[in-house]
Amino acid sequence: MIYVGIDVAKHSHVAAAISRDGKILISPFIFSNDISGFSLLLERLSMLDKDRLVVGMESTSHYGENLISFLKAHHFEVVLINPLQTASLRKSAIRKAKTDKIDSIVIAKSLILNGYFPLRHNDSNTAMLRSLCNTRQNIVKRRTRAKIQLVGFVDRQFPELHGFFRSGIHIKTSYQLLKRCASTSGISRMHTAALENFLRKVSHGRFSEHDAIRLKQLAKRSIGQDNPALALQIGQAISQIELFDSQLADVTPRIELLMEKIDSVILSIPGIGVVLPAMILSVIGDVSRFSSPAKLLAFAGLDPAVVESGNFKASNTRMSKRGNSMLRYALIQAAFHISHKSVTFADYYAKKRAEGKNHYSALGHTAKKLLRVIYFMLTRNVRFDLP
Repeated sequence: MIYVGIDVAKHSHVAAAISRDGKILISPFIFSNDISGFSLLLERLSMLDKDRLVVGMESTSHYGENLISFLKAHHFEVVLINPLQTASLRKSAIRKAKTDKIDSIVIAKSLILNGYFPLRHNDSNTAMLRSLCNTRQNIVKRRTRAKIQLVGFVDRQFPELHGFFRSGIHIKTSYQLLKRCASTSGISRMHTAALENFLRKVSHGRFSEHDAIRLKQLAKRSIGQDNPALALQIGQAISQIELFDSQLADVTPRIELLMEKIDSVILSIPGIGVVLPAMILSVIGDVSRFSSPAKLLAFAGLDPAVVESGNFKASNTRMSKRGNSMLRYALIQAAFHISHKSVTFADYYAKKRAEGKNHYSALGHTAKKLLRVIYFMLTRNVRFDLP
């Protein structure tokens, strides 16, 4: 076999080719991330036996996606490798050096030493699903940051508002109130009847005259700053949150439609909805890439970290968290939900709690059990049937 390593970057890439015994067949060369650069790559690769060629690159960022599509269209075998593998191979070198040209050789060598994940022809739906799930996760993260900022602004402007809304300030009634009047002085000056009608309307009758009177009293006695700049920031934070909500309402149905088309067996897992299975499936992709559940656990970062030195071997370690963060997040969330729907998982979670593990540790163990079940389901194409 001939192994081509490509170090991917935003504007240009570096490629090199080596034989099975490590002989350099094509010295590292730079080609641009455009059609002329891709054509140069094709020209250089045409000197090699295409049937014996494997083109590999690290599975990082999005800069290589167009190159992957181009190579697949020209019928090259394209594979991905875990960047942790190239990092460990680079560290094993006697001289510490890192350049794009060296990295292309390291990537090619990693294909020989560590193996790789082949890209299948049916990966297009999975790639689209992964893109949608990544988009959704980014929106959720930005919305979370905006909500945290909003809490900080309200803490300084009108801290007593947190106690007034028993469900917290992240509800529609709270947002509408703060958008209309984010200053304590403005709320305290509002006519009681007008405030009552407003609260009753936006809450669909959940607030009464008594609530309006209490809110005005809280505003009059507030220790907040009553700062116009904070009022502006509160309004902008709410606008951002509402924008993110709108974006989520747009992307989530697209994920659901694609999952309906894929029709994976993991949709049969009770209590976890559609989005979490979509996140899990989009990252795992073709489960045949993993020869055992242990390798899939390691890919998710749910495997225990190994701590050994001399004769010492730690008997109790935390999860490594070196795998895919989105997969790990989805599994933890799914484990929480399924432990309320499945007796098998509820008992397993309770067992871990009885062993003295805290909630999050027990949930991590439950997530590992769930991933083993998912591996079994995907490899055998069977639906969830545990009680």
